[in-house]
Amino acid sequence: MYAFAPDRSLPKPELYRELTESARALVAGESDGVANMANLSALIWQYVDWLNWAGFYRVIADELVLGPFQGRAACIRIPLGKGVCGAAAASGMTQLVPDVHAFPGHIACDAASRSELVVPVIRQDRVIAVIDLDSPEPARFDAEDAAGMELLAKAIAAAI
Repeated sequence: MYAFAPDRSLPKPELYRELTESARALVAGESDGVANMANLSALIWQYVDWLNWAGFYRVIADELVLGPFQGRAACIRIPLGKGVCGAAAASGMTQLVPDVHAFPGHIACDAASRSELVVPVIRQDRVIAVIDLDSPEPARFDAEDAAGMELLAKAIAAAI
């Protein structure tokens, strides 16, 4: 049994280090990437406040395909380069979007989403997935959130 208890009084960088260490422990010894993504989605949901969606899209051929997540039903397939997730996957760069309605080509899977953070997961110099976080709060995410999720993405890349 896992009993992760995030300490919300920690400064963000420390909270994300704790999340990353918990993630490493959670995926240790498990080779099934889908199972790991499912548990990691739940862990992110537990650690990161003010989300309405947290999960993964996997790169398959020339598109992103929905992976495990927490939240409302989501878009199943997203072309590379389209929307915030597709931009992150195509560029290999984190996308920090304070207002999704101002993002050209934003794909609205959940009308409640107002801000988004998408971090590519890179293995062997190739984007294999993205971690997608949505929030109903405008400008919910900042540079510390981006850096924290990038740390997590590097730590779990081999496990998914």
